[in-house]
Amino acid sequence: MAREGLVACLLAVFVVLVLVPHTQQLQSSQAWSLLRIKRFLNYPPILSSWNTTTDFCNADPTPFLTIVCYEESITQLHISGDESLAPLPRSFSIDSFFTTLTRLPNLKVLSLTSLGLWGPLPAKISRLSSLEIINMSSNYLYGSIPREVSSLGHLQTLLLDHNMISGQIPDALSELSLLAVLNLQNNTLTGTLPESFSNLESLRVLVLSSNSLSGNLPDLSGLSNLQVLNLENNYLGPHFPSLGRKVVSVMLRKNRFGGGLPADLSSYFLLERLDVSFNKFVGPFLPSLLSLPSIRYLSIAGNRFTGMLFQNMTCNDDLHFVDLSSNLLSGNLPMCLISDSKRKVVLYSSNCLEIKDYSQHPSSFCRTQALAVGILPPREKRAPGGKAVIVIGTVVGVVGSIFLVGLAMFFAIRRGSIKWLMNKPRRRIVEHASNGYPFKLLPDGRYISQTMKYGALGIPSYRSYSVEELEAATNNFEAASFMGQSSHGQMYRGRLQDGSLVAIRSLNFKQGQNSHNFNHHIELVSKLRHRHLVSALGHCFEYYLDDSSVSRLFLVFEYVMTGTLRSNISEGGQRLTWIQRISAAICVIKGIQFLHGGIMPGLFSNNLKITNIYLDPNLVAKISSYNLPVVEENMKAMVQAGSSSSGSNESGYRPKHLDKIDIYDFGVILLEIVSGRPIALTNEVNIMTEELQESIITDGAARRSIVDPFIRRQCCDESLKTVMDICLRCLSEEPTQRPSVEDVLWNLQFAVQVQESWRGDSQSSEDSPLSPFQPSRSLVAFD
Repeated sequence: MAREGLVACLLAVFVVLVLVPHTQQLQSSQAWSLLRIKRFLNYPPILSSWNTTTDFCNADPTPFLTIVCYEESITQLHISGDESLAPLPRSFSIDSFFTTLTRLPNLKVLSLTSLGLWGPLPAKISRLSSLEIINMSSNYLYGSIPREVSSLGHLQTLLLDHNMISGQIPDALSELSLLAVLNLQNNTLTGTLPESFSNLESLRVLVLSSNSLSGNLPDLSGLSNLQVLNLENNYLGPHFPSLGRKVVSVMLRKNRFGGGLPADLSSYFLLERLDVSFNKFVGPFLPSLLSLPSIRYLSIAGNRFTGMLFQNMTCNDDLHFVDLSSNLLSGNLPMCLISDSKRKVVLYSSNCLEIKDYSQHPSSFCRTQALAVGILPPREKRAPGGKAVIVIGTVVGVVGSIFLVGLAMFFAIRRGSIKWLMNKPRRRIVEHASNGYPFKLLPDGRYISQTMKYGALGIPSYRSYSVEELEAATNNFEAASFMGQSSHGQMYRGRLQDGSLVAIRSLNFKQGQNSHNFNHHIELVSKLRHRHLVSALGHCFEYYLDDSSVSRLFLVFEYVMTGTLRSNISEGGQRLTWIQRISAAICVIKGIQFLHGGIMPGLFSNNLKITNIYLDPNLVAKISSYNLPVVEENMKAMVQAGSSSSGSNESGYRPKHLDKIDIYDFGVILLEIVSGRPIALTNEVNIMTEELQESIITDGAARRSIVDPFIRRQCCDESLKTVMDICLRCLSEEPTQRPSVEDVLWNLQFAVQVQESWRGDSQSSEDSPLSPFQPSRSLVAFD
């Protein structure tokens, strides 16, 4: 009986071992590596449960943390943090971090997003030879993509978007024969897309938007599996890319593509989304695009497409968004776009359609504009009688204009505040091009931060305005709308028809300058749209009557009402807290970052002053005055006109270290932020810099003696010392000793991090209305 009982017991144990699921036990070395990773990541809350007794392989997965094991080894590691997370502390070493990762040799999926990782992607990533998916998006990685990535023969997905990666896309990536998804959007990549990319036969998704890529694309027609192509916000072109017939989404918005659309687009039967807006396309619009069997979204806005639309045209029933605005289309809007308007969004302003709508131009406008770019043949000459009528009308207009100008000058002199009137008669010609751009204009609209579309900024699209619109907005530029005059021209406050407030800068020009000479300047102005700039909304040209040269240029900017940064620190405003002041400083340095690297060419030596930094209602700081080449060129022309000197000795002179000039000016702003004392003179800067230098090497009490009393008790010593240190470095007399924009940004974000750690989470969430500052994901500026 005893033997039978023993056999029964053994049988029961066997059954239990068979039926109970086998739990995987992780190798101790890999468990140790995970705990080391926790330390590298500065002990984030999502890893708070990790300790020496954690069963990593059998923990329940969450959207922020997942570990998958196979045969006692980790094969997948997913860790996701907060997108607003600042960079990890300066003690972080990405090289050592990856050394620890290489101790997980069987890793197939590595996903580390929004964790504050910073530094160049190490070449030793190639040691993780089993990797199939890499996702390191929304961090602070910089430098170039290492060539060693190409040795990852199993790699199928590479996601490095929303970082600060620069340089060219490595040609070696074409060696990744299994690569199906490549996303490098929102970085600062330059150069062209390598020709060898035409060999990536497995590629299904290619996303390179919001970089600074340029030139024509290689032939992609051989990529038979390519379904998604997103190249928005670059400098690519001018030729429309050659693509396979299986593409589902093609996004080319805001590039340099030109010419006509290829006729074979009508055979892209799987195409659901096509956006070619804000390029330089000309020629006839392809009505067949409206009826493609799969089309859902179509935008051709801001180009020079011509042609007649007819009411009986057909559309795909599932087409829910169409933007035809700012082209040269005529005829009637198709009924298929008007019907079921609750389900469709159809935009068509700034064309010549036969619609009783103030947003349309007269039909003659579209024909004139089409002639200007050679789309249409020249019109036959008018009969002599018609020409005589025009001449008579012009003479009458000139006489009337002279009388009105003289009368207006009389009242302007008496009032003494309006100086915008010119001596010569003008005619007013409204120039509407790609959403208001001249026909040679390339808008780029790149901005730096993580926002990719203007809509997210709450700023309307850039466009051209008519003189009549601006006159209506300012009540004919009356004295009450006059805000002041500087070397940058006159400034007026206005209210547009939609009720929005704007600031309008008026620049006068000498006779003889054609509007086409300003195209490259307006192109740059159109890109000045960023969360931390007082952004450009549009422009308007006014012309001399006798030779059609530009007499006046109006630049329209958003209007910020909350006050300057100085007024909220030392002039009786709402007195910003310490965390709000660092937040504002981060906004300013991100704006500088965009001005230097977010547009091409960059804008340097911007004469930054704390009185030119404005705060919006959410206390987001915006730079209101920056170096516009069109202003600088006009000032030089005025000086040369009034001087007998040729100035040849100065021609072509370009000072060195222009970027460091803005860093110095930022240091002065930072000095006032810390001290709370207005700084007006250079010697005041020198005196306060010496005081700061002495205090930073003493104890905390002495250091706080020069701090604004209002914030003296609010800031922790490490945060204060970090800001003081970077301020002193910005104010170095030797430009080469001043820090880079990225270095300044890193230090300020570190100062926030230690400040909030000191205050505790609950208090920090109450004090900062800036949340604190969505970290920039690229070396630019236009969220």
